[in-house]
Amino acid sequence: MMHTTEAIYKYLRPDKKFPHVWCPGCGIGIVMGALVRAIEKTDLTKDEIVLVSGIGCSGRMSTYLDFNTLHTTHGRALTFATGIKLANPKLRVITVMGDGDATAIGGNHLIHACRRNIDITSIIINNNIYGMTGGQYSPTTPMARKASTAQYGSIENPFDICKLVEACGASFIARGTTFHAKMLDAMMLRALNHKGFSVVEAMAQCPVQYGRRNKLGTPMEMMQWFKDNSVSYPAFNKIPPDEVGDQFPVGVLVNREDTEYTDRYREIVKKAGGDVP
Repeated sequence: MMHTTEAIYKYLRPDKKFPHVWCPGCGIGIVMGALVRAIEKTDLTKDEIVLVSGIGCSGRMSTYLDFNTLHTTHGRALTFATGIKLANPKLRVITVMGDGDATAIGGNHLIHACRRNIDITSIIINNNIYGMTGGQYSPTTPMARKASTAQYGSIENPFDICKLVEACGASFIARGTTFHAKMLDAMMLRALNHKGFSVVEAMAQCPVQYGRRNKLGTPMEMMQWFKDNSVSYPAFNKIPPDEVGDQFPVGVLVNREDTEYTDRYREIVKKAGGDVP
């Protein structure tokens, strides 16, 4: 395993962009570590990777990681990523988005990236709230949980991100948490090696904007909740619906082969008599 110091200087921009802006106890750093460890296990060089992020706490990852990176506007990471992938299908394009970035402002782009099955890996960090912009509730804020825009508790049904992207056609879907760091490594590696649109939902604690308002305790207690309520995917399906409660499945939920978008696009270009690089 690569020594921590080596990894910092290989994959981060330590001399230019640190100290980071994430709050003490935030889970995003754990997710970034998992992504770096997964990339290290591939055969990809740094120049073969493009990392695209939107706006929000997770959006800072494209600033800290030393790949070809793009920090885009709110909700638009997948639109920029789609253009990059179409221009050069040989690149491994990765998007990093928060739950609000991916499923609210960028929700339209997410569902269409799924149905196209374009060969992009999307890491969606779900901390149940808009953290950087003031703690507003997001599409994944659980019912009755508080936010700066829901002082008496959210009254909207939350999205299940994995069910959403499955219904829209993503061909690889996995969910992990910051408690299960090694599992996250493995999921991201499989997602990076998948041909098609792959999604890894990483559930992460936001102790300041979400945990504090909802009295969920310390960052460690929030991670303990992930441990106590997560169930491996096959076992989860055996739980009677009236006994599910707060439990949620983790693991690889979908892994199937399907025709990929840039391959279909290149075939159309050939039929039209165009040049395919």
